Amino acid sequence: MKILVVGSGGREHALVWTLGRNPSVSSVLCAPGNAGIARLAATVPVDAGDVDGLFDLAIREQVDLTVVGPELPLDRGIVTTFSSRGLQIFGPTAAAARLECSKVFAKDFMARHGIPTARYRVCDHAAAAQAMLDRGELGYPVVVKADGLAAGKGVVIADDRAAAGAAVAAAMEQRQFGAAGDRLVLEECLTGPEVSFFAISDGRRAIPVGTAQDHKRIFDGDQGPNTGGMGAFAPSPLVDAALSAQIMREIVDPVIAGMRSDGHEYRGFLYVGLMLTCDGPKVIEFNVRFGDPEAQVVLPSLAGELAPVLMSAARGELAVEGVEVRPEKYVGVVLASRGYPQPGPSGLPIAGVERADGREGVVVFHAGTASRPDGTVVTAGGRVLTVVAHAATFEGAIGAAYDAVREIEFEGMQFRSDIGRKAVEGIRQKG
Repeated sequence: MKILVVGSGGREHALVWTLGRNPSVSSVLCAPGNAGIARLAATVPVDAGDVDGLFDLAIREQVDLTVVGPELPLDRGIVTTFSSRGLQIFGPTAAAARLECSKVFAKDFMARHGIPTARYRVCDHAAAAQAMLDRGELGYPVVVKADGLAAGKGVVIADDRAAAGAAVAAAMEQRQFGAAGDRLVLEECLTGPEVSFFAISDGRRAIPVGTAQDHKRIFDGDQGPNTGGMGAFAPSPLVDAALSAQIMREIVDPVIAGMRSDGHEYRGFLYVGLMLTCDGPKVIEFNVRFGDPEAQVVLPSLAGELAPVLMSAARGELAVEGVEVRPEKYVGVVLASRGYPQPGPSGLPIAGVERADGREGVVVFHAGTASRPDGTVVTAGGRVLTVVAHAATFEGAIGAAYDAVREIEFEGMQFRSDIGRKAVEGIRQKG
């Protein structure tokens, strides 16, 4: 089987790394890829948002299956473009991808199909949003969400009226997120631990493929602004077999059935961001692809071959009842550029990746990297690398991950020093 992976980040590196180890896979291509991916697969400089260019590439290279990493090509209709012309592709259609690409669509969908989530209001104008905040009907803190895609940064948890008003003004008047902020969702702020739950669907049914916990804030102790993710660990010690079954029964299965009944059969990865409230699990958000950096800790934990599972799901005939998960614990630490989540410098040399990657139980996934003509690997984005380690215990995985982090250097490198701590605390709470 020849596979094309679409994307250029850490998630795509993890997909290439995982699929390339499957005996049924003869070769892997990646478009456009990055410096780390180029060491494992042929990379082709076709942008992830260039649907026609990707189609031409798949035809030219006689690809058997295309696996879409990021949300942008899904939103642009890559699945319909490929499937309507006879190519197998793993991912949801643009209509189904609205679960992620439109927060308004997702909230209205959940309300219509009885899927547990926070109370919310939709606002089409800044004046209406400000008036709703004045009434305080959702309480404080309140969550302000841009409707459209905002690179994981379109959500503000506002502690009071002033902060909420500023978030509305930034999105709708100052156009901080462009067209993504034309509409807003105002949402009650749920409380409880957050968990990421992953499933694969063929449009008719779904199977769980793991859990993780992400760290969105830039600084230790969940302080500072939201980011695309500063690290993750898997599996979540908060999700046992009974809770997993409940999430499938009350959330995942109704999503797949609801999408099908609405005429938008859902095939692909489904990421469910959950808050484990005192009233049970409730949906914070959906992603219509594997999360990042969660993919970097969940994919290495999967036993057996992933490629045949993705192919059968893409064909609408999922042939397995579940995916086996290894018993080890996985911790991934993101190394980011100076100033992240704001734009920062690029083109800075990176040292020590080979030493870190050579450690037992460690793999380094590239996210924002590039190669100079002389072969030097340099920074090329906000999140640069994810250092992943596994061990029998979370304590062991945490120690191995940070030992490997200390091998790597680039100017302005920043990272959180508490990734995985919640896992240890969660085990203690359950005990």
